[in-house]
Amino acid sequence: MDPAGLSSTDRLLPVWIGLAMGVGLGLGALIPGLESALSSVEVDGTSLPIALGLLLMMYPVLARVRYEELGRLRGERGLFVSSLVLNWVIGPALMFALAWLMLPHEPEYRTGLIVVGLARCIAMVLIWSELACADREATAVLVAINSIFQIVAYSLLGWFYLSVLPGWLGLDTEGFSVSIWEVARTVLIFLGIPLAAGYLTRVVGLRRRGREWYEGTFLPRIAPITLYGLLFTIVLLFALQGHQITGHPLDVVRIALPLLAYFALMFAIAFAWGRASGYGYPRTATLALTAASNNFELAIAVAIGVFGATSGEALAGVVGPLIEVPVLVGLVYLSLWLRGRWFASGPEPGAVEAA
Repeated sequence: MDPAGLSSTDRLLPVWIGLAMGVGLGLGALIPGLESALSSVEVDGTSLPIALGLLLMMYPVLARVRYEELGRLRGERGLFVSSLVLNWVIGPALMFALAWLMLPHEPEYRTGLIVVGLARCIAMVLIWSELACADREATAVLVAINSIFQIVAYSLLGWFYLSVLPGWLGLDTEGFSVSIWEVARTVLIFLGIPLAAGYLTRVVGLRRRGREWYEGTFLPRIAPITLYGLLFTIVLLFALQGHQITGHPLDVVRIALPLLAYFALMFAIAFAWGRASGYGYPRTATLALTAASNNFELAIAVAIGVFGATSGEALAGVVGPLIEVPVLVGLVYLSLWLRGRWFASGPEPGAVEAA
């Protein structure tokens, strides 16, 4: 499949995000009392409208995850272990290093990038995998594992990389610290609730109407909710962040640079890992795209829930999807190019290898 097959909505996501940013900045300038109005009703310290936007953008993503594929885990043990190391050991450590190296004097943006690095992809990678002719069933297994693993792992790793490791390394955190509970509470609300809803929706939908209706009719109907929730949240965030952004217009570029380095390095490391492990092209592409992608919906939710909608951490979270989408499209093309040069005699693209 050619990456041109990406839907117009997904292909133009950076454009929609850019427009939402502009609308938000305009609203912030026109409505000076917007912040106090949004803060009048809150859910765990997050304004109710923003909280609803976060929950809405997570639900369709998690209703799409094929939880039933977890039964194939035994046959995917090697791939699973490789993905686990890349996603939960190398990925967070790499983002931590890049954030400190490239933003040493910007603690809020640095923290926001670390929050992004901890959120492993559970949605868009299904699209990237399809476009790159990767192993779609293996991708489904890894996405299901990451969805469930994040409930526990994200909180522990967030506390470790934000509070513990900087102290061990003697890095100046300017007195900053975050507790496990602060992160866990936000993850339980903004990942736990939509995860439970998505899982129940899938179980009931498949049981009562079958896979063809659920994946061919129901999921396409609810899929736009993710985009609407994301854009709604971005509009509100940029309305609140207006003065900070207009006063420091180059900050978005400074946040983008470590993200670009992160996506490129994670893809290169994972792709080389898969080829060296003899996985063949489909599973190598699955491994690389899964490792290079991030769950920007969760990262935005955690940044807002823990640090606030007007924080630099929230701004860094929002920049994530603006950069990730066009970069991952480019990596899909790169995967297809590498397939013809490194795997010319390998298995057919998209084939599911025997376990």
